[in-house]
Amino acid sequence: MRILSIDSASKVATAALLDENNLIAEYTLNNKMEHSTLIMDMVDKLLKDSNLSIDDIDGFVVSKGPGSFTGLRIGMATIKGLSFGSNKPYISISSLDALAYSLISFDGIICPIMDALRDSVYTCLYKNNNGNLEKLTDYSALDLDELIEVLKEKGEKVIFTGDGLIKHKEYLSTNLPNVYFAPNHLSIIRASSLGDLGIKLLLDNVSDEFNSSPFYLKKPQAQRELEKRLALENENKL
Repeated sequence: MRILSIDSASKVATAALLDENNLIAEYTLNNKMEHSTLIMDMVDKLLKDSNLSIDDIDGFVVSKGPGSFTGLRIGMATIKGLSFGSNKPYISISSLDALAYSLISFDGIICPIMDALRDSVYTCLYKNNNGNLEKLTDYSALDLDELIEVLKEKGEKVIFTGDGLIKHKEYLSTNLPNVYFAPNHLSIIRASSLGDLGIKLLLDNVSDEFNSSPFYLKKPQAQRELEKRLALENENKL
């Protein structure tokens, strides 16, 4: 089975072609947020450089979040369009799962952290269970201190990955014992990691419906501000 995988949940834009035995090609950019123009250009280049066409693809994988609201919508719309247009299945995978899977060989707790602003992170805790990711917690948006307390209770060594390291690495080092950090090339979401997880599901005939939607964890900022404004207006009327 040959699949196309893309992720646009964060600052990173990444796309990969792979099958169950081989990574065919992968492109990753980590310096722009112009996903609306980058993603399809990356897909076209991947196919062209691999001497393939969209007809040669058997399925699609996309990140469903958490992450940037705009980026997630772009990625989901792109894959839904390709899937619908080619009549091939697609599956959406959590961005956090993809980050953790890149560190599947670590023999402790794997903790991806994605920046959720205001000293909070999107996160989930994992362990390697015979080569498969085992989730220890639900997907969450936590204050950094809350996450630290959870990890202290676990009492195990932990490795962090994700764009949250840029802001929080020093603080985590100071406040947690027995802590490790992913190298730079594994601390970003990789379409190949996302694709490896997705292809296993597609091979088992598991796929998403076309009405599936991104997984945000938090409401969009505009919606949160509207709800706050409406709440204040209601208070003033009382």
